[in-house]
Amino acid sequence: MLVTQKKQYALRAIFELARQQGEEPVKTSSIAEAQAIPPRFLEVIMGQLKRAGLVDSKRGFSGGYTLTLAPDQICVGDIFRALDKEDNAEVCMACASKGNCPFLGDCVFMELWDQAQRAMDAVYDQTTIQTLIDQAHKLSDGNH
Repeated sequence: MLVTQKKQYALRAIFELARQQGEEPVKTSSIAEAQAIPPRFLEVIMGQLKRAGLVDSKRGFSGGYTLTLAPDQICVGDIFRALDKEDNAEVCMACASKGNCPFLGDCVFMELWDQAQRAMDAVYDQTTIQTLIDQAHKLSDGNH
């Protein structure tokens, strides 16, 4: 699972929603500013996350986004897979696409790439948004 800029932004957006979680939905402008995400790109990403069922939205003056699950129930892998599914991504760690690989089916490195991918996926699936929030608190406590 390659970590594209889009995936980094989606992870930052979910993280920020979890940080600002409260009674009121969080506006995209607030997320974009806090996480240095281009606002127009963020709108597209939030639409994908909504279709994946990770966030919900409310329109209007007091509108914005909320998480559909608690931060300890969303893992990084969920976010990344949601974007891969939306983007129809089947990516090889070494190639841009498995379908265009000249060595497909006869690649001596494929097992290596697959093992590395499984190891990364395990880390992504074991890391929840709550874990990241807890780490952020530790970092900010250490800086004061």
